Amino acid sequence: MKISYKPLWKTLIDKNMSKRDLRLQAHLTTNHIANMGKGEYISLQTLVKICDTLNCDISMIELVHDGNGGTR
Repeated sequence: MKISYKPLWKTLIDKNMSKRDLRLQAHLTTNHIANMGKGEYISLQTLVKICDTLNCDISMIELVHDGNGGTR
């Protein structure tokens, strides 16, 4: 499975926020934003910071089947 942050990016657009705004307000690093941009994993602690900042829940990320039957 892969992670999709598309709902998160849509939330940022809806709130008229940039990735930089999110990074600064949630006290994230540039690596956090870069990893999300590449669809890579981030920690649950980071997700909680983002949820608190955007006043949303964890449904802003999606698990997407990558077509290999769930194995790596």
